[in-house]
Amino acid sequence: MLILTRKIGETVAIGDNIKVRVVDVKGHQVRLGITAPMEWAVHREEVFLRIQEQNLQSRATATSDLETAARLWANPDRKKT
Repeated sequence: MLILTRKIGETVAIGDNIKVRVVDVKGHQVRLGITAPMEWAVHREEVFLRIQEQNLQSRATATSDLETAARLWANPDRKKT
């Protein structure tokens, strides 16, 4: 882990196209401004971990559930059997 000291208004560059700027410091909280390309998702860690968990759960969907959904989508009048 790289540890840096920055003051309000100072920036850290990550590669050529990601910048992290210290916007404000209040007590034990630091506000950061992040500039990154649109194709890069930027999330707080707890949100990122929740997204990963939801992705894992969606991959665990049973094949039979997907087949049933596909069959119902193809013919919405057909009842589940």
